[in-house]
Amino acid sequence: MAGNKDFDLYRTSEFHEELRDAVRAVCEARIAPHAADVDENARYPQEAHDALIETDFFAPHVGEEYGGVGADALATCIVIEEVARVCGSSSLIPAVNKLGSMPLILGGDEDLKKKYLTPLAKGEAGFSYGLSEAHAGSDTAAMKTKARLDGDHYVLNGQKSWITNAGVSEFYTVLAVTDPDGPRGRNISAFIVEKSDEGFTFGEKEKKMGIKGSPTRELLFDNVRIPADRMIGEPGTGLQLALRTLDHTRVTIGAQAVGIAQGALEFATNYVKERQAFGKRIADFQALQFMLADMAMKVETARQMVYVAAAKSEREDDDLGFYGAAAKCYASDIAMEVTTDAVQLLGGYGYTSDFPVERMMRDAKITQIYEGTNQIQRLVMARSVLAR
Repeated sequence: MAGNKDFDLYRTSEFHEELRDAVRAVCEARIAPHAADVDENARYPQEAHDALIETDFFAPHVGEEYGGVGADALATCIVIEEVARVCGSSSLIPAVNKLGSMPLILGGDEDLKKKYLTPLAKGEAGFSYGLSEAHAGSDTAAMKTKARLDGDHYVLNGQKSWITNAGVSEFYTVLAVTDPDGPRGRNISAFIVEKSDEGFTFGEKEKKMGIKGSPTRELLFDNVRIPADRMIGEPGTGLQLALRTLDHTRVTIGAQAVGIAQGALEFATNYVKERQAFGKRIADFQALQFMLADMAMKVETARQMVYVAAAKSEREDDDLGFYGAAAKCYASDIAMEVTTDAVQLLGGYGYTSDFPVERMMRDAKITQIYEGTNQIQRLVMARSVLAR
């Protein structure tokens, strides 16, 4: 059957490819040179922070009405992917700014949005996300942090664990139980907590395998009084808002995973083209060519899954839950495979910190764990399939 000759094959737009070129230039010049030092010294990537602010890539998802650039979901993924290609820690700056502010974007009133999205767009404040607790990771409805209404304020007590960029961000979306006797999962509300709020402190930095430049700390709440108008949405809707947020932001973790894998693939490819063994380039050995072919195939498959999920995020399609989980799950599994293979291709050199692939392998691991472990992603996908 003859096809439509006017049909344009699926591809990213000229705008998206120009954006990729612009972000890559910033990354190569101002982020990549510091990536190894950031990892070695487990220090916050301030150089990346500053560069992302100056180029409007700090929180590109924020709408123009709040002073942002209003990047669509795919554009935001491309920014995160390109930063992750050179530094996984730095890619968490735009990724977590979206994660932390997404509940506000989805459920906040206009006054709250203007108050908190405007400084985020300007790069004056970062935004983190407080959902997990020490004994309530995947089982988020079991959280114990409470917010008690006291006049026109809420008083928060409890803790949150594994909070990315904690201590650096100025703003935090925090989920807390507001009705202890209410139905499970429908007794939780979302609030915005400011770093300067009295009684709000941070635990010590976690000592991690990877993404060492992004501080991960506990949030500690000791009778933290916040105005009642800092609640996002209606009482009792916090967990639903949190889960809707993850449908969107799992796509960005998929983008991060793709970027890390792409960086490892490129480095390993360049290495095998230069490395000599048995009188010729090791790139000329078929066994290694097959490894590279499989790595490239998997990275590109993951990228296409992430881009399709990003389009669904932008449209808020009904099946976003499945596609967001699938993109995050597949891309992160592939990132782990590809970075491990990159280490293998470099042999003994790959196991040393003189080359970046071992850092990329360590950074890739967390993408299989945060914003829902890949076991949880498979549960999400299975439930979607069974509901059809």
